[in-house]
Amino acid sequence: MSIVELPAHSLSCAIHAREISCRDVMQAYLRRIDLVNPRHQAIVSLQDGDLLLRQADERDAQLARGESLGWMHGMPQAIKDLANSAGIPTTLGSSLMRNFVPQEDGLMVQRMKAAGCIVIGKTNTPEFGLGSHTFNEVFGATRNAYDISRSAGGSSGGAAVAVALRMLPVADGSDFMGSLRNPAGWNNVFGLRPSQGRVPMWPAQDAWVSQLGTEGPMGRTVQDVARLLDVQAGFDQRAPLSIADGARFTGALGGFDCKRVRIGWLGDLSGHLTMEPGILDVCEQGLHRLEVLGCTVEPAQLGMPPETIWRAWLVWRRALVAARIAPFLLNPKNRALIKAEALWEHEQARNLSGTEFLSASVQRTAFYQHMLSLFKEHDFLALPVAQVWPFDVDQRWPGYINGVEMDTYHRWMEVTIYATFAGLPCISVPVGFDARGLPMGLQVIGKPHGDWELLQLAYAYEQTAQEVLQRPPPVASAWR
Repeated sequence: MSIVELPAHSLSCAIHAREISCRDVMQAYLRRIDLVNPRHQAIVSLQDGDLLLRQADERDAQLARGESLGWMHGMPQAIKDLANSAGIPTTLGSSLMRNFVPQEDGLMVQRMKAAGCIVIGKTNTPEFGLGSHTFNEVFGATRNAYDISRSAGGSSGGAAVAVALRMLPVADGSDFMGSLRNPAGWNNVFGLRPSQGRVPMWPAQDAWVSQLGTEGPMGRTVQDVARLLDVQAGFDQRAPLSIADGARFTGALGGFDCKRVRIGWLGDLSGHLTMEPGILDVCEQGLHRLEVLGCTVEPAQLGMPPETIWRAWLVWRRALVAARIAPFLLNPKNRALIKAEALWEHEQARNLSGTEFLSASVQRTAFYQHMLSLFKEHDFLALPVAQVWPFDVDQRWPGYINGVEMDTYHRWMEVTIYATFAGLPCISVPVGFDARGLPMGLQVIGKPHGDWELLQLAYAYEQTAQEVLQRPPPVASAWR
């Protein structure tokens, strides 16, 4: 097995056993990026190769002295282009930010560097991370790992494609409206949205109200996802709402007793969510694998009007997104350089009152309490990860699903809001392909702070889904 084919946990073991050098690892990944990235545009702001090899040599010298920084020692890592990495542009996918070079790492990057990774560049993201389709005016579009004519999803689209095509061992991302889950599902890898607060974010404009987005891990195996989460997670006093329970994610994932597990299948929410043909069918194939493991899978009702949840969600989203866009609009000339969807979010929030926002927060609280009642009957809840298959890369967003018009640019991703709005952990697991060879994922939602149990279930599922996971992207024939 070639270096880039190794799962991240195996790569780490091989590096620490001195079976392969950090220089060999860096050379292998740079060759893969050179081969694959021009067609897919997943990694951006790639750093100078000689500089990266010198850093790899430094990691080898540390190992020769018996020193290891941690699990990621010598691993190449590209940071999602929404997070700061010192000395490398953080563009947010915006032409207004193309020349911004932060002088300090964000907290997540600090933690990954402390665990030994070498930052080689960034992964592509849509402008300001808005919309689950990775394209922007700075770097262009990231193309799906399985079909370059199709969207990679987003906003962690670059991360998902880089992992799927073996340009990175693992990847970090962030998730506000499915941004770790949708691209993972569309590129046949695993993406975990951790419990809200599990992975603290710093720097941040606001530490108290902005509690919808979170950073998190992505990988080709569940063990890789768990190990990266262990690096990213943990309380930080600069993020006062971060989780301080001291949970670790390095233990053995096996041995989970699936025979007592009850999974509630929410499907399309009794017809509320319009789905393209075949999505429910392929997700049910994934659920059948869980049944083979001994899980009980049964239809479940959301039990709360979805439109009520959506309206409250819109208020929260508009308020939080508008606050991110507002500073750029202090200069009126910038308006022409900001995409229409971001301007729409800002305009929608212009007349939003504090009373309306608090009312939406009350509704969100009621929804969370209702989700707790569902977990009295079920250990996990399941939904498709998207309502459409990967669409044309030149399309901004799906305006219709099965002839039903979408009334916002993100309504086609409504299926992802339930885990986010309740702050619950949720993982996207690969379930299969359509007749065109396009991938789809199933999102499984865990109980509050139930990240470890969710990973254990996903690990058990992984063992039954190897025929899906071992199906390589078409470009794989060029790797060997």
